[in-house]
Amino acid sequence: MFTLKYSSLKELPFIAGFLIKLADEYKVWLLEGEMGAGKTTLVKAVCERLGVKDTVQSPTFALVNEYLSAKGESCYHFDFYRIKDETEAMDMGIEEYFDSDSYCFVEWSAKIPHLLPAKYLKISINLDAQNGRILELSKHG
Repeated sequence: MFTLKYSSLKELPFIAGFLIKLADEYKVWLLEGEMGAGKTTLVKAVCERLGVKDTVQSPTFALVNEYLSAKGESCYHFDFYRIKDETEAMDMGIEEYFDSDSYCFVEWSAKIPHLLPAKYLKISINLDAQNGRILELSKHG
């Protein structure tokens, strides 16, 4: 487990670059944290570092958003907050996304515990006493 702390949104470009290097070949990232913890904000910063020019926003109602990098590579952003069961994720072909070798940023992954790939980076985001963020990172698989 590795821990990172930041107190300002101005630090996010650096944090995003660090996470990309740390993740290395881990393309599926699970983002855990309470509502408002900053999961989508972190995904936005990572996508910017990856060269995504599209508007990055929470896919709460669509379940998945696809963004293209400047190199034409796809990044997928999932939000499973509103699904009722894993069948909804299976029906949308979640396993194909995970097997695509594209970045997959998954919010509310606890809703699909049996569908997670063997290899992923887990990022838990927590608020600190000064309204900063504490990121706990762990690689699985």
